[in-house]
Parts: sequence; C-alpha cells; structure tokens
Amino acid sequence: MKCRYCNSKDFINLVNLGHSPVSNDFLSTKRLRSPEIYYPLEVYTCKNCWLTQTIDYLNRENHFSDDYAYFSSTSSTFVEHAKLLCERIVLEFNLDSSSFVCEIASNDGYLLKNFVRMNIPHIGIEPTSSTAAAARESGVDVIENFFGSELINSHQYLKNSFDIIIGNNVYAHVPDINDFTASIFECLKDNGIVILEFPHIKNLLLENQFDTIYHEHYSYLSLTTVQEIFHKYGLFIFDVEEINTHGGSLRIFGSKKSATYKQKNSVENILIQENLFGLTNEKTYLDFQPKVERIRKDFNRYINEFSNENKNIVGYGAAAKGNTFLNYCGINHNDIKFIVDGAVSKQGKYAPGSHIPVVPFNKLYSFKADIIIIFPWNIKKEICKHLKDNLEYDPLIMTCIPDIRVEQLSSVIC
Repeated sequence: MKCRYCNSKDFINLVNLGHSPVSNDFLSTKRLRSPEIYYPLEVYTCKNCWLTQTIDYLNRENHFSDDYAYFSSTSSTFVEHAKLLCERIVLEFNLDSSSFVCEIASNDGYLLKNFVRMNIPHIGIEPTSSTAAAARESGVDVIENFFGSELINSHQYLKNSFDIIIGNNVYAHVPDINDFTASIFECLKDNGIVILEFPHIKNLLLENQFDTIYHEHYSYLSLTTVQEIFHKYGLFIFDVEEINTHGGSLRIFGSKKSATYKQKNSVENILIQENLFGLTNEKTYLDFQPKVERIRKDFNRYINEFSNENKNIVGYGAAAKGNTFLNYCGINHNDIKFIVDGAVSKQGKYAPGSHIPVVPFNKLYSFKADIIIIFPWNIKKEICKHLKDNLEYDPLIMTCIPDIRVEQLSSVIC
C-alpha cells in the first residue's frame, strides 16, 4: 500500500472495522438469495503527509453505480444548508448571468437548483444516472461522468471556465486526489474560487465517528493535509470555516496562487487547532481503536437487554454510516425489525450485510416501536422534530455517537 497523495509506505493503523459490504449497496428481494461480497474495512494514516485513507479494494464505479441510492434532497437540513451557501456566494462574489458555476458531484440538483432559480449559468458533474436524472428534472444541466483530467480533456471548454467550483462532500470520495486537485486548477478562471466542504478528521477522532468510515470514503481530511495538496497543484487556501454538517466539517475557500485573494487569519487558526489536537502526533491515531471497541461493546449490551425485555427495536435513517455501524457490531434483521427512510430509492430494499428491511415512515404508525435508533445522528434534531410532529406515542430514542445515549422522545430538545 502507498499513500494516495505522497506515495509513502509508512503508515499508522488507525482502525480495523472488520469486513463489510459496500455501504450504499441496498439489496432487492431477489438479491437476498445471492451471495453478498464483504471487503476489509481498514483505515491507515500516512506518517509523512498525515492523510488518513482506506485500503482500496474497489473501483469507484462499484460505489457510484447507475442506481446509486443516496439522494441529497432527502435531508431538509442539507437542502437548506445548500440554499444558504448559494445565496451567500452570489452576493459575496458578485455572481450574475455572466458567471459560470460548477458543482462537482452535483447529485440530485439539491444545490444547483438554486442557481437555476437565480438565472446563473451552471453545470453539474455527476457520475450516477439515478441522481443525474433527478437533477435534470429540476432544470439543472448535468454532465454524467466523474470529474478529473479525463473528463476535462474530452470537454475542453471546461478549462479555465469557472468563476466558482463547489464540491460538497466529494473530496473524501476521490480515489485519485492528485488528479482531482490538478483538474480543479485547470478548470478555474484566473481569479476563480473553489469551495470545498469535507468532514474534519479532528471531529471523527474527537467524537468517535467511526461510522463515517466506509469504502466510498477514500480519504479523511485535515486542513493541514489539504493545504499541502493544494500547494502542490498551484492552489491557495485563503479562508476556512468550521461548519456543523456531517458531524463537523470544514469549508475551505481556495484559488490559484496567482489570484488576488489574501489569506485570512482563519486558516492559521485552524492549523494551530489541528496541531494542538495532535493531528501530526502518532499517539492521537493509536488511541482511536479502543474507543471504537468500547462503543460496540456498550451498544451490543443495550441491544441484548432490550431483546431480553421483548422490546420492539427499529431504526430511523438507512444511512451509509448506519450500515458501517450495524455490520461492525454484528447486528441484523433479527435484532432490528426495520429501518424507516424517506428515500424512495431505498424503500422496499434491504440494508447491506444486516438485511434489515427499509420501509416508508408510515410503518411507524402501525408498528408501535419501543426504541427508535437514529443512525444519521448528525441530523438528530431534524428527525426528532419529525417524530414528535407525527407520532402519538413516546418511544425511547437511541443514538450511538459519540457514545450510547438513550432518552425519551418527549425529553429531546429539537
């Protein structure tokens, strides 16, 4: 194994989560009768550049297939997050009908539809047919492909074209981070801006967010490492913000080094925070595995207790992070009756590995659950408000990150 950025072979073993199927590969009833392929889920940190990364066992096409099940618009919180970002950058960077905006991994158009509404030229780059089709229905222009040098060489008009390039939660999904970053440079105008959001590895380590580890997440990122990668490919980070999405993320603003932007104090402040936390200290990474094992032990103890008391246990949110968690803990359809989810693309299917049925929300009306486990803990408030508004009973709510917490729905502050 070589580091996907610097080619070093000197690694720290961060965590071993055993073997797991592809996290977003939900199964049809027919596929339940076929063998399911499990892959090692191990993560290492490079001691040279401090990029944390999975071992590669799958090509990106295995993760982002034509029937990809994740639709960004399922979360109203994330849709609003995208809307606010678009409105802000239009004002801050004076975008108008002469501007050109690109979103990499544009999914179902959850973000670019805001530029459609504001009559700002745009293009989405999205490899999955299912989400690209949904985006086109919203009036979004889409190139159905992966972003990188191969794409821009076949679409020469993309070079030096964009005033703004946005990439929300895509940088971690890139197997070739060097080609991807170099391609951003190629596509930006001389004074163009790239805005990337990605989960911050500091939060992953601090809050025990091991469930955010799955095969389609190739990298786990810090500002320290991203700044080095940007520098290598002629890019410059001039601002960074800490945001709440996905359990704590960074939003970076970058440009070509030759552009006119001046670096803000925010960049140095985050770099200092990362250093004080220990993101360039081997011990920080070595301490993670025992914390993960403790959560698994505590969770299984709770499940056994609930089962012995004949409690009805269900899940809320068939998120990829939930599938990592369930498979690591060895939980299946015998332990959890079903998982409710708003994505039609997942309903009527079964969670990979655990084979727990995924059903619409209204199943909770006819099935009075004693315990509801919220797997997408990052949108717990949104989910609990939805539960309070729609359920006439008061179940226990369980979340598992950063540690196990069980509370009555009526006591949860939304």
